[in-house]
Amino acid sequence: MARHAIVHDERNLRIPKDASSYEGFQRWVESDDFPETGRIDYLKGDIEIDMSPEDLHTHGAPKAAITAALHHLLAGRLGEVFVDSTRVTSRFVGLSVEPDVVVVLWETLKSGRVRYVPAAVQEPDRYSAIEGAPDVVVEVVSDGSQNKDLERLPPLYVQARIPELWLVDSRRGKVKFQIQALREGQYAPAEPDAEGWIRSPRLGFSFRLSRSRTPVGTWYYILEHRSD
Repeated sequence: MARHAIVHDERNLRIPKDASSYEGFQRWVESDDFPETGRIDYLKGDIEIDMSPEDLHTHGAPKAAITAALHHLLAGRLGEVFVDSTRVTSRFVGLSVEPDVVVVLWETLKSGRVRYVPAAVQEPDRYSAIEGAPDVVVEVVSDGSQNKDLERLPPLYVQARIPELWLVDSRRGKVKFQIQALREGQYAPAEPDAEGWIRSPRLGFSFRLSRSRTPVGTWYYILEHRSD
């Protein structure tokens, strides 16, 4: 078994014995036995499993707003945006994770800093994972992922040389939105201006995440952007 496994809502999940290694975990990911739901990550020898349902308005809604805005801004022109079950791997770090949102710019793909891993079906235009360092990863914090998102993942993303980590926590009170840029071997949060705009050095835009109540009392999120 893995050196360390944190499981939220296990639901009789069986972890293969050889999944304790990066190679063994990847074989499990590519097998028919790997669960189709939930989030299962490999963090440098540790396996973290969260099979709990996604909270609609503190996780699903902000994730959808961020994905929609970034897709509208970037897709087809500057790069691609992926959401949910998009596996990002780094053999060098020993990392195999599924961030909430992933951004890959064309220039990064062309440079070879990332590559799309062909799917097992071996058909044209079929890929199953992103290997290397995508330009931006977004983590929306949930009750089950708080320690992983805020403590364990950031240093591993640093080791994987991912230029930007966006963190969102909307579970209580004011929405917390951070853009952390990789500088000198560590992430440094970008400071918002007086109006709450935060610049993304990697994407070249400033962003602001806000929310308001809908007519039925639920939360509605908007990720605004502006050119610098």
